[in-house]
Amino acid sequence: MRDLTVAFDLDGTLVETAPDLIAATNHVLTRAGLAAAAPELLRPSISYGAAAMIAKGFALHGVEPSRADAAAHLDLFLAYYTANIAATSHAYPGLEKALDSLGERGARLTVCTNKRAGMSEQLLGDLGLRSRFAALAGRDTFPVCKPHPDHLIGAIRMAGGDPNRAIMVGDSNVDIDTAKAAGVPVVAVTFGYTEIPVHEQSPDAIIDHYDELIPAIERILAR
Repeated sequence: MRDLTVAFDLDGTLVETAPDLIAATNHVLTRAGLAAAAPELLRPSISYGAAAMIAKGFALHGVEPSRADAAAHLDLFLAYYTANIAATSHAYPGLEKALDSLGERGARLTVCTNKRAGMSEQLLGDLGLRSRFAALAGRDTFPVCKPHPDHLIGAIRMAGGDPNRAIMVGDSNVDIDTAKAAGVPVVAVTFGYTEIPVHEQSPDAIIDHYDELIPAIERILAR
């Protein structure tokens, strides 16, 4: 795996962030005088970002905020979430061991996320994970973000890697579509956030636990 770059999505792939993101969404809803939404109804929207989660929360109540109100709701969400970004979020089981194994095999690691770069740095720093990655590209790092392929290609190059010698690891159709558009093989995890089950999206490999990541990558490289 020497000279291989492995690019990871963040939310739902590296870190279980759903409880904290859902708490921020429900903070916005309750401040607007609405009831908190059930977590399972908000979870599939996480891959589309904070604004999508907020819109989903209001839609569950049959409400469509004005553009001005939507902007204010987003500001409230971001303030609350930033203050509570790692309250309950945690790395998925087996992740750190898998990252160690990749490093021992000579792979370089990068993050390609539609979370804002500053928040991503904060979250991974708080969880003691940031130093494991050579680079991090958030939704505001480049003029484009996932599913545009240049986001992934840029994240790989930021880490000093070659897009022709890279693999993406993600949890949703956004990640799978991005990788396919960039011509990069993709490993999909089943434990993240997606509206469409990953087995319906034809990734190059699917894993249920990080103990399966190294064998999955080896199978892809052997093709």
